Amino acid sequence: MAKNKNKGDEMSFLDHLEELRWLLVRSFVAILIGGCVAFACSGFIFDNIIFAPKKSDFITYRFFCDLANKYDLDKSFCVTEIPFELISRDMEGQLNTDIWTSITAGFILVFPYILYQLWRFISPALYEKERKMAVWFILTTSVLFFLGILFGYFLIVPLSINFLANYRISDVVENNIDVESYLSLVKTTVIACGLVFEMPIIIYFLAKLGLVSAAFLRKYRRYALVIILIIAAIVTPPDVISQTIVTIPLVILYEASILIAARIDRIRAKELTTTS
Repeated sequence: MAKNKNKGDEMSFLDHLEELRWLLVRSFVAILIGGCVAFACSGFIFDNIIFAPKKSDFITYRFFCDLANKYDLDKSFCVTEIPFELISRDMEGQLNTDIWTSITAGFILVFPYILYQLWRFISPALYEKERKMAVWFILTTSVLFFLGILFGYFLIVPLSINFLANYRISDVVENNIDVESYLSLVKTTVIACGLVFEMPIIIYFLAKLGLVSAAFLRKYRRYALVIILIIAAIVTPPDVISQTIVTIPLVILYEASILIAARIDRIRAKELTTTS
């Protein structure tokens, strides 16, 4: 059983379940409220955010086109058309799409509040000095998550859409993409990138638990780099500059994770030395 390290009172298993239940309830209600707000603004969200990467004048396409013109690169960077149409094949398809997209948007909007609830759940098992890190934890984790969302939306999503829309097995096949498939790509990509950007926070807690170390991360650095390069090569145009733009943030996150793990290793070694 975990106990509150500040007060010394022990929490029973049922107390943990009760706290977990209320964490889930409060988080669900927050997501529902955020989803209602998003649903009320769904017209703006779909037209100006979700469907924006489908337009050839999207900021990412213009950025790469300007880059190509400035450095005399391949003109394929200049996107003039995204050759596919979105369709809905189910009678209730657009309603379901609106509802589930609003729920996803609600989750993104209230993510800091969910982190706050998570911190409240784990804080009884922490020391006083660790509990004082609540603001740091919520702020840092939220910033990393939203940076990942922006990274996925402005880089990975448009580059993926452009690549997949222009991929052809034959001119016989015409691209009429189900809106659910399009939204699945957008939502999965941005949420995944948001979670990937949490790597330093995840490594921090894994290192605190002794499950990973800086030596382990350094040992497998080359494999991590290969995976990152493969991902960058898949979602970007066949050019070193665009692949580098996608690769750099992911490499920085990995290196930051190594530094965090190294710091935890030093603290643990110092504590062991003091104890002995």
